[in-house]
Amino acid sequence: MKNTFIAPSVLSADFANLQRDIEMINSSEADWFHVDIMDGVFVPNISFGMPVLEAISRHAKKTIDVHLMIVNPDQYIKTFAKLGANNLIVHYEACTHLHRTLQAIKAEGMKAGVALNPHTNVNLLEDIINDIDLVCIMSVNPGFGGQSFIENTYTKIKNLKESITRKGASTLIEIDGGVTNKNAKQLIEAGADVLVAGSYVFGAPDPVATIANLKEIVKG
Repeated sequence: MKNTFIAPSVLSADFANLQRDIEMINSSEADWFHVDIMDGVFVPNISFGMPVLEAISRHAKKTIDVHLMIVNPDQYIKTFAKLGANNLIVHYEACTHLHRTLQAIKAEGMKAGVALNPHTNVNLLEDIINDIDLVCIMSVNPGFGGQSFIENTYTKIKNLKESITRKGASTLIEIDGGVTNKNAKQLIEAGADVLVAGSYVFGAPDPVATIANLKEIVKG
């Protein structure tokens, strides 16, 4: 049976109680921390900078999955490695020389991920799928939490899974945006391996129980 990972998105945490929320994820059944870095240029929002990521990595006891929604990610690859990122996800739409960027991420000892905006076709990754550890399919438009899920995501997952299988790659498929207990099972059945959940987890009365419930659903 395949491993399925739950990755709470720290973007939805309470920034005034960040350490408390990090400890909550540490003690929950979550597998990864998902950390969004936004520059206000690539997406219309600004989020965590380097010092916050450094603080998170000081306390986090699980994989740190960093999603860069920034222009020119190449200039920061070494920095994010030093700050404790285990996975570094760059946007297909922000990388002119994607293959080179992926190699640079791996050279720093991190897993290399590629994120796709809702309008970007998964087939564009076919030629380099064997070089990608993780594809993050955006199931909402990037930049803000709490948006509703885009239904075409299921088709994209299936198409990407077919491509991965056809090429004999071991790439994981991550879904980011609008994940809840209502669509988690269907996403896993379509071929997803990692579910990022933000406002659904942190907006719940009991986030630990919500994470446990998601984990139970995806174990199926």
